[in-house]
Amino acid sequence: MTQTKLNIPRHIAIVMDGNGRWAKRKHRPRFMGHKEGVETVREIVKSCSKLGVECLSLFAFSSENWKRPEEEITNLMGLFMMALDREAKSLARNNVRLQIIGDLSKFSQKLQDKIKQVEQRTEKSTGLRLIVAANYGGRWDVTRAVQNLAKQVANNELKADQISEDLISQNLSTYHLSEEGVPDPDLFIRTGGEKRISNFLLWQMAYAELYFTDALWPDFKDAELMKAITDYSSRQRRFGKTSEQVVAEQAALSEK
Repeated sequence: MTQTKLNIPRHIAIVMDGNGRWAKRKHRPRFMGHKEGVETVREIVKSCSKLGVECLSLFAFSSENWKRPEEEITNLMGLFMMALDREAKSLARNNVRLQIIGDLSKFSQKLQDKIKQVEQRTEKSTGLRLIVAANYGGRWDVTRAVQNLAKQVANNELKADQISEDLISQNLSTYHLSEEGVPDPDLFIRTGGEKRISNFLLWQMAYAELYFTDALWPDFKDAELMKAITDYSSRQRRFGKTSEQVVAEQAALSEK
């Protein structure tokens, strides 16, 4: 299959796993694996922009990652700050909009201010939407949505039987990132060989195609991304319909 015939996902979500193991194999400190991982982020962002991907969501730091050693967390926060500082101009110049989702209240005020600054600097970008999940958890996201709806019910603004899937979706952290709405992920990629979603965008990924690779995140370059997209392109997405229905609908569209 040639690249021109690939079915490019509108939204790709990635769990960037394997930085620590990459560093260990190289006999280097874990921090160096995370630093190399930032270089991979830069390459994948460029590739997705060129391919015409609308949204790229990256799981940078989960709400469970606070359990890691204090030194590693300190290094990660410092790397996050450095990456924001270094990449702000490049993102704006390349028409990439950066948006952060998650409970940012646990981060230092300095880091929170830097996040706001970079988001504002790139808010007029109309190309790739880069969504970075930091101190994020899918269960936290759904819980917060349910709490918001419960408050509306308690205030008589909403009846319990009016709560729908659409209303829950409208109260998730990804919903208000775009006036036209952020599409749910089409393709989920996890590097590093593990085969778990790990509490990432649980509600939003109900119909995402899952792709797992043994490649560690620092080694997940453009060629690995294309393998994932090629695999995605070979799949038939039915959304509950039969294969025959999907084929018939595609044939009808091609005739128009």
